[in-house]
Amino acid sequence: MGGRKQSLSLIRRSVFPALALVVVGTFAGHAVAGPNGLLAWGGYHHDLQKRQVELASLIEQRDQLRHRSALLNPKKADPDLADEMVRKDLGLVRSDEVILPLN
Repeated sequence: MGGRKQSLSLIRRSVFPALALVVVGTFAGHAVAGPNGLLAWGGYHHDLQKRQVELASLIEQRDQLRHRSALLNPKKADPDLADEMVRKDLGLVRSDEVILPLN
């Protein structure tokens, strides 16, 4: 019986450290290979570069739209742009005119 008590005592003493080791191992595994772990940083870096290129394109497009809207300001509208837009939208082009789209 003495051997049995010793083995039960040994098991009881080793359950909590083993459980703690499993918990720490789980957290360590997620820190390395999880969705936000060390191995995912390469993918994040690639996504960041792709988003920065997209952002630069959108900033350029925004600046073009700001410039175009500034040209359409009612107080000081650009007559060439206004004429171009009106003629294009309303179809007011004479038969002897040639339209060269710039885009």
